[in-house]
Amino acid sequence: MVMDIKIIKCSDDMIEKLGLFYDDCVLYMDNNNINYPKWTYKQYPTTHSVIDATKNGSQYYCTYNNEICAAFVLNSDPGGAYDKGDWKINLNQGEYLIIHALSVSHKFAHNGIASKIIDFCVNQAKSNGFKAVRVDVVPENIPAIKLYEKYGFTFAGNKDLLRGFEEIPTFCLYEYNF
Repeated sequence: MVMDIKIIKCSDDMIEKLGLFYDDCVLYMDNNNINYPKWTYKQYPTTHSVIDATKNGSQYYCTYNNEICAAFVLNSDPGGAYDKGDWKINLNQGEYLIIHALSVSHKFAHNGIASKIIDFCVNQAKSNGFKAVRVDVVPENIPAIKLYEKYGFTFAGNKDLLRGFEEIPTFCLYEYNF
Protein backbone atom coordinates (compact mmCIF):
# COMPACT_ATOMS: atom_id res chain seq x y z
CA MET A 1 0.00 0.00 0.00
CA VAL A 2 1.41 3.38 -0.98
CA MET A 3 0.43 6.02 1.53
CA ASP A 4 -0.54 9.57 0.62
CA ILE A 5 2.16 11.53 2.41
CA LYS A 6 3.12 15.18 2.45
CA ILE A 7 6.76 16.10 1.93
CA ILE A 8 7.67 19.35 3.66
CA LYS A 9 10.87 21.39 3.85
CA CYS A 10 11.84 21.71 7.51
CA SER A 11 11.37 25.08 9.17
CA ASP A 12 12.81 26.32 12.46
CA ASP A 13 9.64 25.46 14.37
CA MET A 14 9.98 21.76 13.40
CA ILE A 15 13.66 21.24 14.25
CA GLU A 16 13.11 19.89 17.76
CA LYS A 17 10.33 17.53 16.66
CA LEU A 18 12.45 16.25 13.80
CA GLY A 19 15.44 15.75 16.11
CA LEU A 20 13.20 13.67 18.38
CA PHE A 21 11.94 11.73 15.36
CA TYR A 22 15.50 10.74 14.44
CA ASP A 23 16.24 9.87 18.10
CA ASP A 24 13.20 7.58 18.15
CA CYS A 25 14.26 5.91 14.91
CA VAL A 26 17.80 5.25 16.15
CA LEU A 27 16.56 3.90 19.50
CA TYR A 28 14.10 1.61 17.75
CA MET A 29 16.82 0.27 15.43
CA ASP A 30 19.24 -0.19 18.35
CA ASN A 31 16.65 -1.94 20.52
CA ASN A 32 15.71 -4.30 17.70
CA ASN A 33 19.25 -5.02 16.47
CA ILE A 34 18.48 -3.58 13.03
CA ASN A 35 20.64 -0.45 13.03
CA TYR A 36 21.69 -1.05 9.44
CA PRO A 37 22.90 2.52 8.81
CA LYS A 38 25.04 2.34 11.99
CA TRP A 39 23.66 5.62 13.28
CA THR A 40 24.53 6.56 16.86
CA TYR A 41 21.92 7.82 19.30
CA LYS A 42 22.42 11.54 20.06
CA GLN A 43 25.41 11.66 17.65
CA TYR A 44 23.90 11.27 14.17
CA PRO A 45 21.35 12.10 13.01
CA THR A 46 20.49 14.55 15.77
CA THR A 47 18.83 17.86 16.43
CA HIS A 48 22.19 19.46 15.59
CA SER A 49 22.32 17.83 12.15
CA VAL A 50 18.68 18.86 11.60
CA ILE A 51 19.58 22.46 12.53
CA ASP A 52 22.45 22.50 10.03
CA ALA A 53 20.38 20.96 7.23
CA THR A 54 17.43 23.26 7.94
CA LYS A 55 19.69 26.32 7.80
CA ASN A 56 20.91 25.36 4.32
CA GLY A 57 17.43 24.37 3.15
CA SER A 58 18.11 20.67 2.66
CA GLN A 59 16.18 19.01 5.54
CA TYR A 60 12.79 17.53 4.71
CA TYR A 61 10.22 15.52 6.59
CA CYS A 62 7.10 13.63 5.62
CA THR A 63 3.76 13.50 7.36
CA TYR A 64 0.83 11.14 7.24
CA ASN A 65 -2.31 12.35 9.02
CA ASN A 66 -0.20 15.14 10.58
CA GLU A 67 2.28 12.68 12.13
CA ILE A 68 5.95 12.66 11.10
CA CYS A 69 6.52 9.38 9.31
CA ALA A 70 9.87 9.98 7.60
CA ALA A 71 12.75 12.41 7.18
CA PHE A 72 15.66 12.93 4.81
CA VAL A 73 18.23 15.44 3.59
CA LEU A 74 18.63 16.34 -0.08
CA ASN A 75 21.60 18.47 -1.10
CA SER A 76 24.62 18.69 -3.38
CA ASP A 77 27.24 18.09 -0.66
CA PRO A 78 28.49 14.50 -0.68
CA GLY A 79 30.23 14.95 2.66
CA GLY A 80 33.15 12.89 1.50
CA ALA A 81 35.33 11.80 -1.40
CA TYR A 82 32.65 11.03 -4.00
CA ASP A 83 35.26 11.48 -6.70
CA LYS A 84 36.44 7.97 -5.76
CA GLY A 85 33.23 6.42 -7.12
CA ASP A 86 33.14 4.27 -10.22
CA TRP A 87 30.45 6.50 -11.70
CA LYS A 88 29.04 5.72 -15.14
CA ILE A 89 28.94 9.47 -15.85
CA ASN A 90 31.67 11.71 -14.48
CA LEU A 91 29.99 14.71 -12.87
CA ASN A 92 31.37 17.54 -10.80
CA GLN A 93 30.03 18.31 -7.36
CA GLY A 94 27.02 20.55 -7.90
CA GLU A 95 25.82 18.59 -10.95
CA TYR A 96 24.07 15.91 -8.85
CA LEU A 97 22.02 15.73 -5.67
CA ILE A 98 22.64 13.36 -2.77
CA ILE A 99 20.07 11.77 -0.48
CA HIS A 100 21.25 11.60 3.15
CA ALA A 101 19.78 10.43 6.45
CA LEU A 102 16.65 8.89 4.94
CA SER A 103 14.62 7.30 7.70
CA VAL A 104 11.07 5.98 7.78
CA SER A 105 9.46 5.37 11.16
CA HIS A 106 8.98 1.69 11.97
CA LYS A 107 5.27 2.48 12.46
CA PHE A 108 5.00 3.35 8.77
CA ALA A 109 7.48 0.88 7.27
CA HIS A 110 6.65 -1.10 4.12
CA ASN A 111 4.04 1.37 2.87
CA GLY A 112 5.95 2.82 -0.09
CA ILE A 113 7.07 5.97 1.73
CA ALA A 114 10.76 5.58 0.88
CA SER A 115 9.90 5.13 -2.81
CA LYS A 116 7.79 8.31 -2.71
CA ILE A 117 10.76 10.13 -1.17
CA ILE A 118 13.04 8.89 -3.94
CA ASP A 119 10.44 9.98 -6.53
CA PHE A 120 10.47 13.43 -4.92
CA CYS A 121 14.28 13.60 -4.91
CA VAL A 122 14.56 12.52 -8.55
CA ASN A 123 11.89 15.04 -9.57
CA GLN A 124 13.61 17.83 -7.60
CA ALA A 125 16.92 17.01 -9.26
CA LYS A 126 15.44 16.88 -12.77
CA SER A 127 13.40 20.05 -12.39
CA ASN A 128 16.41 21.96 -11.06
CA GLY A 129 18.80 20.95 -13.84
CA PHE A 130 20.84 18.32 -12.01
CA LYS A 131 22.09 15.31 -13.98
CA ALA A 132 21.82 12.57 -11.35
CA VAL A 133 20.89 11.56 -7.82
CA ARG A 134 23.52 9.72 -5.81
CA VAL A 135 23.58 7.96 -2.46
CA ASP A 136 26.06 6.22 -0.22
CA VAL A 137 24.95 3.29 1.89
CA VAL A 138 26.61 1.35 4.69
CA PRO A 139 27.40 -2.07 3.13
CA GLU A 140 25.40 -3.92 5.81
CA ASN A 141 22.30 -1.79 5.11
CA ILE A 142 20.70 -4.42 2.90
CA PRO A 143 17.17 -2.91 3.09
CA ALA A 144 18.45 0.43 1.71
CA ILE A 145 20.54 -1.29 -0.96
CA LYS A 146 17.51 -3.31 -2.10
CA LEU A 147 15.38 -0.15 -2.16
CA TYR A 148 17.79 1.80 -4.34
CA GLU A 149 18.46 -1.13 -6.66
CA LYS A 150 14.72 -1.80 -7.05
CA TYR A 151 14.24 1.86 -7.95
CA GLY A 152 16.90 1.60 -10.66
CA PHE A 153 20.01 3.03 -9.02
CA THR A 154 23.21 1.39 -10.27
CA PHE A 155 26.17 0.35 -8.15
CA ALA A 156 29.22 2.63 -8.42
CA GLY A 157 31.65 0.86 -6.10
CA ASN A 158 32.37 0.17 -2.48
CA LYS A 159 34.69 3.02 -1.46
CA ASP A 160 36.34 4.74 1.47
CA LEU A 161 34.87 8.24 1.36
CA LEU A 162 37.52 9.51 3.79
CA ARG A 163 34.91 10.40 6.41
CA GLY A 164 36.98 9.01 9.26
CA PHE A 165 34.42 6.57 10.69
CA GLU A 166 36.32 3.54 12.02
CA GLU A 167 33.12 1.48 12.24
CA ILE A 168 32.24 2.34 8.61
CA PRO A 169 35.46 2.14 6.59
CA THR A 170 33.67 1.96 3.23
CA PHE A 171 30.33 2.89 1.71
CA CYS A 172 28.41 1.39 -1.23
CA LEU A 173 27.85 4.11 -3.81
CA TYR A 174 24.81 4.23 -6.07
CA GLU A 175 23.73 6.57 -8.87
CA TYR A 176 20.56 7.33 -10.77
CA ASN A 177 21.40 9.23 -13.96
CA PHE A 178 18.96 11.11 -16.19
